[in-house]
Amino acid sequence: MTAASAPALPVEVEQLMRQLKMPYARGLAPELFATAKAQRWEPVEIVKALLVEEVAGRSRSMLAHRRKAAGFPTGKTFAAWNPAISSIPAPTQQALQTLEWVHRRENLVVCGPSGTGKTFFLEALGQAVIETGRAVAWFTLEHLGGLVAAHRADDTVTKAVARILRAELVIIDDIGLLPVSHDAAEGLYRIVDAAYEKRSIALSSNLHPAGFDELMPKTLATATVDRLLHHAHICQTSGDSIRLTQALNGKGVMPLH
Repeated sequence: MTAASAPALPVEVEQLMRQLKMPYARGLAPELFATAKAQRWEPVEIVKALLVEEVAGRSRSMLAHRRKAAGFPTGKTFAAWNPAISSIPAPTQQALQTLEWVHRRENLVVCGPSGTGKTFFLEALGQAVIETGRAVAWFTLEHLGGLVAAHRADDTVTKAVARILRAELVIIDDIGLLPVSHDAAEGLYRIVDAAYEKRSIALSSNLHPAGFDELMPKTLATATVDRLLHHAHICQTSGDSIRLTQALNGKGVMPLH
């Protein structure tokens, strides 16, 4: 019997489930009650099935909410990741995927040429963190600069940074691709400084952090890198662009017919 053909819930039961905010159990209840009656379930089996459905539904909803709040660029996960084509050593990939470094509030820096899988790897790690029930925030350096500029007028930059650091992991992507404004440099420093030994920072960059003084004022770069690298894992990617290689091999698009 499907939910469409199952008898409707008694009005009193439906109202109680609405008051208790049990939408997932309420959606399952008509079909479940019909099945339980036909198969002569014990009352405790019915209650358990409804509670299991509600818990599972809430977990799915919270996972979707955390993913949306994180602001990931594409939604890529390790399900689509090919560790064999990454220049990051396999043992390092495996160690980072345990997420123990996030638990220890350590940082991660992935640096190397464009197209070598830095963003993909960081997003997959972020998705894995979210699946453990923790929050993640994703930014580009330009986004951080805009945030600082928007909050400087009413002097609420510190509060904005504090809101960002409600996430256990803050990911900052693609440092070094574009010129860095003063606001962006300040935003990076503020995030790294506020997160120091309290939250994990993961960032990708075309440059090693030692070269950040090419992007921003030396004093600000030195203070940022000092805090960033004190408790950090550094992975350097190498090789040709994976995207370009796939494109040249005809794997970047679906074949035309």
